[in-house]
Amino acid sequence: MYVCSCFGVTEKQVKEHADAGACTPRQIASACKAGTDCGSCVRRIQAILGRGNCPRRELLDQGMPALAAEFAEPDELSEAA
Repeated sequence: MYVCSCFGVTEKQVKEHADAGACTPRQIASACKAGTDCGSCVRRIQAILGRGNCPRRELLDQGMPALAAEFAEPDELSEAA
């Protein structure tokens, strides 16, 4: 089922991005543009994300960096560039 008609994003895609670490509608938007045009899908995206566990949120609550680049080893960053 489509969640975002503007960009053809499905519920399955939103769930895949959430499984990959997206915890907010803004992070979903960064991953696939859903919610960035008319905005009518943002509440549906919020409902899909729910109040479930969010690894990034848990890291932030512990005072740790939440982005992969922030806790990657320096050698890993130079190899990725």
